[in-house]
Amino acid sequence: MNREAAEDMAIKGLSFLAGDDERLSRFLALSGLDAVHLRQAAAEPGFLAGVMAYLASDEGLLLAFAAQIGAAPEEVGAACGLLAGPGFD
Repeated sequence: MNREAAEDMAIKGLSFLAGDDERLSRFLALSGLDAVHLRQAAAEPGFLAGVMAYLASDEGLLLAFAAQIGAAPEEVGAACGLLAGPGFD
């Protein structure tokens, strides 16, 4: 996996969250964002890493996302690690 593929997966992750009101509401609440500023936040460095970390933090969410995009959960974890950079556990 390269950075471009990881970023593409993170964008899919954001779409996955945005496709369900409950998922999106929880993400926004935990991230401190609101829907009005989501697009602006998405342009910030580290945002995509945050999306992936959020998905990886909940096993059920991770599995649902991986299934929806046809990826193994380990691929999602690899993308998360790549975007998070050195020190990701």
